[in-house]
Order: sequence, then C-alpha cells, then structure tokens
Amino acid sequence: MTLVNSPSPTPADLRSGRGRTRALIGISLGYFMVLLDMTVLSVAEPNLASSLRTSMAGLQWAVTGYTVAFAALLLSAGAAADRFGAERLFRAGVAVFALASLLSAAAGDLWLLIALRAVSGVAAAACVPASMAMIAALYPVPAARAQAVSAWAAISGAAVAAGPIAGGALVDAAGWRAVFLVNVPIGLVALGLTLGRAVACPRGGGRIHWPAQLTAATVLALFTDALIAAGARAWVHVAWASVGFTVSALGFWALERRSVAPVLNRALLRSGRVRAGLLAAAVVNFALTGGLFVLPLLLQRERHFGPLEAGLAFLPLTVPFAANPPLTGRMVARIGPRRPILAGLALLAAGGAVLAVVVFAGGGYPWLALGLLLTGFGVSYVLPALVAAIVSAAPAGTAGAVGGLLNAVRQVGATLGVAVMGGCAAAAGTGWSLLLSAGCCGLAWLVFAATRPGGPVS
Repeated sequence: MTLVNSPSPTPADLRSGRGRTRALIGISLGYFMVLLDMTVLSVAEPNLASSLRTSMAGLQWAVTGYTVAFAALLLSAGAAADRFGAERLFRAGVAVFALASLLSAAAGDLWLLIALRAVSGVAAAACVPASMAMIAALYPVPAARAQAVSAWAAISGAAVAAGPIAGGALVDAAGWRAVFLVNVPIGLVALGLTLGRAVACPRGGGRIHWPAQLTAATVLALFTDALIAAGARAWVHVAWASVGFTVSALGFWALERRSVAPVLNRALLRSGRVRAGLLAAAVVNFALTGGLFVLPLLLQRERHFGPLEAGLAFLPLTVPFAANPPLTGRMVARIGPRRPILAGLALLAAGGAVLAVVVFAGGGYPWLALGLLLTGFGVSYVLPALVAAIVSAAPAGTAGAVGGLLNAVRQVGATLGVAVMGGCAAAAGTGWSLLLSAGCCGLAWLVFAATRPGGPVS
C-alpha cells in the first residue's frame, strides 16, 4: 500500500474560516490596546500628578511622550512593515507595548515613566500600519476586506468609549498604575491569536532613511517642549528649546533634500485638497486629545468628581465614536465625504464653544454633557469621511503613503492639543483652552470649505 503525502498547507489555505477570524480579532485587539492607552490615562491624571508630585508640565509630558514617538515614527512605519514583514513588526510592537506598559506601572519617578511612554509610542507606531497590511493579506477579496476593516474599526473604536470608564474604575480600585497593567493581558491575547502562518505577509524592499526619521522625531519633541515650557512660563527653557527646534528643523530639511527615501512625500503635499484634509485631521485630534487632557483635571480638581464618576461623565463624548461611524460610512457612500467633514468640523467648533461657556459660567453637568455630545458627533463625522477624502485626493499610487501621513498628522495634532491646551489652561484657565479649541476647529472649517471641491473628493 502506497502512502501519499498530502501537501503542506499554504498561507492562502490557512486564510479561511475560524483561523482567519481568530487572526482578525487578534489584530483588532492590538489596535484596541493602542487606542485604549490614549484614553484610559485621561481620568488618572490627578492621581498620577499627586502620586509622582509632578507639575502640569510633567503631566503633559507623561501624555505627549507617547504621542511624539507615535507621530514621528508613523511616517516610516509603512516602509518598515514592507521591509521586515508586517506580521513580524506587528508582533514585536504588541510585545514591546505590553512590556513597556508593565514597566510603566512600576515606574518610580516621572522621567522613567515618560521614557517608557515614549517606548510605548514606538511600539504603537509599529502596530498600526502593520495591522492594515495583515488584514489586506488575510482578506484579498475587496468586499470581504471592507467588512474586515469595518469589524477592525468597530472593535478598536470601542477602546475610545471604554477608556475613560475603565480608567476611572481602575484608578478608584488601585490607583493610576492599574491603567497600564490592563494592557498586559490584552497584548498577550493579541499575540496568541496572531500566531501562525495565516497572517504571513510578503517582505518588500521598503527603504528607511533613519537619520531623517530620528531628526523628525527630534523636531517634534523640541517643538512640544517649547510649547509646554511656554505654558509654564519658563522663558529661558522656551528659548533653548526653540533654538534646538530651529537647528533640528534645518537639519531635517537638509537631510530630506538629499534622501532617496524621504520621510515626507512631497508629491502628496502639493495637493491642496490633501493639505486641507490633513489640517482638518490634525485639528480634530487637537480638540479631542486636548479636551481629554484638560477636562478630567477640571472635573476632579474643581468639581470634585471621583475618577469613576469622571469617566462616566465622558460617555456623551465617547459613545458616538462606536455608534456613529457606520452611519457616516453610508453618508459618504451616498453624498461623498465633503459635507460630513464640514458638518463634523462645525459640530466640533460648537461643542468647544458650549464647553467653554459652561466653564466660564459655572454651568451644570447637563450643559457640559451637551458640549461633549456635540464634540463626539463632530469627531465621528469627520474622521471616517477624511480617510475617504484624502485617499481619493491623493495622486495615483500613493494611497498607502497618504494613509501613513494622515495617521502621523493626527498624532501630531494630539501632541499639540495636550501641549497647547494644557499650557493655556494652566496660564489662563480651562475655559480659554476650550475656546481656543473651538477657534481652531472653526479655522479648519473655513480652510476646508475654501478648498476647491472639484475632482474625486467632492
């Protein structure tokens, strides 16, 4: 009797059924962890500040240490995923993120925590573009891929809604260190679900110009440092940080001119519609992340909310993130992205104005909830529509690059939101920082509205 060896299963054979679904859940959990880390810390800020005896500036760096690294390295993370293999980069990012979170929970001083937050930002930058490449490999058929991306967005988007509530509960139970420990089991589950050949991705020839990439990170860090120091009125510090920023910016410009693999795709930035979309993306994250930084301090320090109570207070802001994107997707399919973007920016400006008036007038929580609800719907209208608008406006063959640039710009906006709104709150009061946010959203509305709507974006 002759035994016939059956052929070994190929990655394509493995990309079906339960194995593919399991891998998609693992990929989604990786991004869930990244987004959760950006929101779960918000209600822990007062407890962290008192525990580590830090100032407003130190608290700002505990948040922006993460977003600076995340933003700067997203610019080259797509090329890194191509070069090293998306599934390898994703697993490495998840593992490092979980480890850095574990060490953050044990940090004994502020500067160690900031350094570990920066490591977490590097790991997050590795996860996000790699996760999209893995989904593309798992679901090569466009219709199935669209459904998978929707599931990925829904699972990961739930992190934004869950973050403040989970953070409040954890701080109430065990203090600020607990908000980092929650990432460890999520990371381990994500790693377990993405093991195996089903998520194997081809390796390409992506090139990374590391000197320019590291200089870009330095530029953003020094600019953030100057803004935070200005909020603290440390003018000598501002002067030195500004000199460092100027020198590093000039160095970055010189490196980019000579680079065969530039960090910034200049062809993308020549499109006025792309520039207007990137400004809107930065402003949305400026308003959202800056608000999530200053409002918990207001609620807990001035209005005496407990951590869990403060987390629950943010439900009007966060619930629309999970509920509204499917509606926005249908709107974009029917009428295009332009009107949802303009409507969302208008809602964000109105939400910021309402919040500012409530703070100035000492209004009650129902009015605060109205401002948060307007802001939440504004964000959930703008962001899904912006992806469609910017990818459509990008030159042919640059969709992947523009996606990376869009995410990087959003994180730059988040960094500036914490630095600028935190500094404004410290210097002039929370009401003025929220009014500044409303003004930025209004300016972005004017720029986007003035941009010629012709071509594929209209």
